[in-house]
Amino acid sequence: MAKKAVATFHKGEGKAYTKVIKMIKSPKTGAYIFKEEMVLNDDAKHFFAK
Repeated sequence: MAKKAVATFHKGEGKAYTKVIKMIKSPKTGAYIFKEEMVLNDDAKHFFAK
């Protein structure tokens, strides 16, 4: 099923998007949390700057 989802992103305007993953440390437990988003290629640097 993942192959089908990835294949749909490569058609049309899907090429303008990037899946970004950021690792954040939880202040309460100290465990790491992964934040995932689909952002425009131009906004990827802004996602990590937050």
